[in-house]
Amino acid sequence: MADQDMKWNTLANRLTAVRIAFVPLVVVCLFDDAPLNGFLAALFFGIAGITDYFDGYYARIQKAETVIGKLMDPLADKFLVVSSLVMLMYLDRIHPAIVIVLICREIAITGLRAIASAEGIVIGASKLAKWKTTAQMTAIPMLMLHETYFYIPLQLLGTIFIWISLLISLWSAKDYIVDFFRTIKINAQKRREERKTRRYTKRAERIRKMMMKNPELAEVLRGILK
Repeated sequence: MADQDMKWNTLANRLTAVRIAFVPLVVVCLFDDAPLNGFLAALFFGIAGITDYFDGYYARIQKAETVIGKLMDPLADKFLVVSSLVMLMYLDRIHPAIVIVLICREIAITGLRAIASAEGIVIGASKLAKWKTTAQMTAIPMLMLHETYFYIPLQLLGTIFIWISLLISLWSAKDYIVDFFRTIKINAQKRREERKTRRYTKRAERIRKMMMKNPELAEVLRGILK
């Protein structure tokens, strides 16, 4: 089981590696403001997004979830999204404040999860996280394409979706923070109760041993308890 958990050569992990490989391609395309480069960047981003769905799908159906996969999958997503946001900011297609808030939010949530993990606590993904991801994965290719196609203003629509993503990100961050402190409080209460139980158990064991060594004292105590 341990060997399986650390296995790298699975289909899901290979798809994750492909997604990471697309990151520099997206970045290189966005160094130029030409429409063709924007189209290629959106195409590469879309292919990478598709691999995100299929790597999780294959990991589940093949029961091949690994420690490496659990580490690399969310990192690959962050590499792709953060790199794309930075390059879109470079092209002046997204306001720097939005990029800063989105990146800081990701760092904060990752930090909370790291602290929780050190305490033996697992903080699952927020229900809103999927909507946030969907909004981002919709907005970013639109902002990459930038132009108006078939009377569809992609820059405007992309800006709307990235604002929606920002609002959902801030709201879901609140959920993560509340869940974190609630779980920490519950676990602290459990640890206090466990320590109290252990103290009572040790005390009872000492009394039992004392009574076994001194039968007369045991009789006196039994009389008192009666």
